[in-house]
Amino acid sequence: MYGYHGRFLDVDLAAGTTKSLPLQEAELKKYIGGATLAAALIYPRIHEGLDPWSPQNPLAFATGPFTATAVPMASRYAVAGVSPLTGLWGEATSGGKFPFRLKGSGFDGLLITGRAKTPVYLHLKEGRAEIREASHLWGKDIYETQRLIKEESGETQIGAACIGRAGERGIPYAAIMNDAGRAAGRCGMGALMGAKNLKAVVASGNLRAEPAHKDKLTRLAKQAVSEINGNMVSVAFREYGTLMYMDMGMILGDVPVKYYTKSVFSAEKLTGQAFRQKYRVENYACQGCPIGCGRKLRDFEPGLHVDGPEYETAVAFGPLCLNEDTDTIVRANHLCNRHGLDTLSTGVSIAYAMYLFEKGVLTREKTGMDIPWGDGETILRLVEMILTGEGIGRLLGKGTLAMARELGRDEGEAAQVKGLEIPMHEGRAFHGLAVSYATGPRGACHLKGDYYNVELGNMVPEYMILPGERMNSANKGEAAAKYQSLKDLYDALTLCKFSPLTIPMLCDLIAATTGWETGPEDFLAAGDRSVNLKRAIGNLLGVTREMDALPGHCLKPLDEGGAAGVVPDMDLMLKDYYACRGWDWETGKPTREKLLELGLDQVAARMYRP
Repeated sequence: MYGYHGRFLDVDLAAGTTKSLPLQEAELKKYIGGATLAAALIYPRIHEGLDPWSPQNPLAFATGPFTATAVPMASRYAVAGVSPLTGLWGEATSGGKFPFRLKGSGFDGLLITGRAKTPVYLHLKEGRAEIREASHLWGKDIYETQRLIKEESGETQIGAACIGRAGERGIPYAAIMNDAGRAAGRCGMGALMGAKNLKAVVASGNLRAEPAHKDKLTRLAKQAVSEINGNMVSVAFREYGTLMYMDMGMILGDVPVKYYTKSVFSAEKLTGQAFRQKYRVENYACQGCPIGCGRKLRDFEPGLHVDGPEYETAVAFGPLCLNEDTDTIVRANHLCNRHGLDTLSTGVSIAYAMYLFEKGVLTREKTGMDIPWGDGETILRLVEMILTGEGIGRLLGKGTLAMARELGRDEGEAAQVKGLEIPMHEGRAFHGLAVSYATGPRGACHLKGDYYNVELGNMVPEYMILPGERMNSANKGEAAAKYQSLKDLYDALTLCKFSPLTIPMLCDLIAATTGWETGPEDFLAAGDRSVNLKRAIGNLLGVTREMDALPGHCLKPLDEGGAAGVVPDMDLMLKDYYACRGWDWETGKPTREKLLELGLDQVAARMYRP
């Protein structure tokens, strides 16, 4: 086979053993790689009622056919399992150099089960694997861990994905960090690593998976780089990073403010331009990326260089909490990166606490402190308390849904879908995004169908996904479903969501890499198969149609800004979405016929067994 090594590493931490897990070409052609292949490997190994914290919960790391090839913007990996935060399907992706090293180690990915008796890390190199003692690394932060691993290995060309204090302590939304500030942030995959006593996955080596048509791939890759460099959005990302969207998003009413109750804020203080004026900002790029949207602030303090913040983080610790102090936003981001916390769930949980404090639900007597809107030092203190489990930090560390339940609040007040906190884009501003949030495979996700991009002009004519009236719910369900399938496939390939390459170009790149002739319809069908497989996992773990919803808190009309006075018609869009997907309206499950159409025969047999 081409584009793959054709094997995963099967790791049993309880037994302390590793072995090769061969992959068949037919299996790879169906599931491609990344999060989709991880889902295919995990599905037979889970059951109804599986405890996410149990050693039996599988944890998968997976690359894709584009990883470590000439294809630009493809140095990414996916990590997946049953989420400790939601109890449902969980996945996250990250870029950097680590994915390149993981594929270069001679494996397409890892499937990890069991729990080690003491802390360990996995070391992969040139097709070999070793489970190494990591007690001396336990308690070290992300940066210290990577430095110590490099020192003791004696290797310079090495990558590590690791956890910090948050994952070790089992905070349900702990992240896995690699290459300093790169995060597989969502769904608590870092907590799953911690539950397995797994401190890090370390990879090195230069083993290449041969492409089917090397010369053609080289030519296409050069063409792809040229197209990326000529794209105006790429230029903006290179200049200002993801913060280039802040002022435009505020005009459109797409930036959530004051825990999703407002949409007007002094955004000019938090733009990419503002950061460049205040700090020494440098770009950095994932391996093989011509854009370099990553930010590094040099000498934020004497001798301290910090990563980011990205748009999502800046909004979560900024407008969402009514905080306009950039220094505390940067510090909060650095704390999360250093110790491995998802900045989205952290920021939303803190904003919810501020909302509850204003309402008198949380009081100084209950919390031991004031939690006022807009106070950056309070945000920093709460991040620290989440990390230590001190005081009110214990509650905030559980996420908004658990907070609402523990405090006896209406669950619709928690800004989450299926337990995963809502990102920093407004479903009231882009109705196609609202239905994407409600139905996303892992819960609320702005990347599993970033429909605001469609409405801003990023059309996909091959599938008739075209810009429309952004705050109109009519005819959005089907388009959102198709776009969701398309973007889910990116996490199988694995390809950055910022890649502007066209569908025909991606089909050509797949053919040159794997030798499989793939047309646009095959491409979309692969994404559809991915979404339906993950949905089946969700159904097995308890997902129902009623859970495909936005919380009531985020469906109240705003009285200001670019999305004022309009809310999405969720029922209208969901019925359209369900009809396109071939899902049963009563149960929320893919129909047997739909599963068979997609070649998911074993899933159909299990879901509809007599």
